[in-house]
Amino acid sequence: MTIGADSSDIVVPDDLKNNVWITNIAKILDPVYNWGRRNSVWPMVFGLACCAIEMICTAASRYDLARFGMEVFRATPRQSDLMIISGTVTKKMVPTIVRLYNQMPEPRYVLAMGACASGGGPFKEGYTVVDGIDKFLPVDVYVPGCPPTPQALINGLIALQEKIDQQSIASVPWYTKGDPTADDVVPIPVLGPDLVDVRQLGIIRQQAALTKAETVEKEPVAAVETAVAADQ
Repeated sequence: MTIGADSSDIVVPDDLKNNVWITNIAKILDPVYNWGRRNSVWPMVFGLACCAIEMICTAASRYDLARFGMEVFRATPRQSDLMIISGTVTKKMVPTIVRLYNQMPEPRYVLAMGACASGGGPFKEGYTVVDGIDKFLPVDVYVPGCPPTPQALINGLIALQEKIDQQSIASVPWYTKGDPTADDVVPIPVLGPDLVDVRQLGIIRQQAALTKAETVEKEPVAAVETAVAADQ
């Protein structure tokens, strides 16, 4: 067997044509590897708001997630490979969500279920709600709806299976040297007076310095205007 070879580029003698198999080993392993993963996706027991009720309903016997090998909801992120963000994502909850995601082993996937998880939903303008979990975690599948029906969630899970089918064991990041996701590089946001994404600290410092400089420039002008008004 020749790895990475194209059968059209290699001349095989007639007496060996029935004894030599020339192919790409990834083409053999990928279907088996992906078949095993797509039919044994273990979601995490994790719900945030009303979308979680629809997720629970999907796991009931009427919809039979066992057909897709996804009925085993795990109670720990260390045994899960799918995080379903089902519900409103508040700023107070994001640090915990990212911490749980970092505890999941590779391969791991994220499904944003509903309008709130995908873009903030009806609470997008609220001061306590994040307008989309994709600002903090890499989302693989979006399921629209408020809340989505069990059929919509199943359609999203099938879309995830189709994405898994397209992955190759030779190019997936968790088997690649220098994998950026191997060391839990997704930083946990800092929750203070507001939610701060650690990845944007440089931009935040620049904006703060610029605002401070503008304030310092305006202070002498304001002092002069105050003195003139007092004289008058």
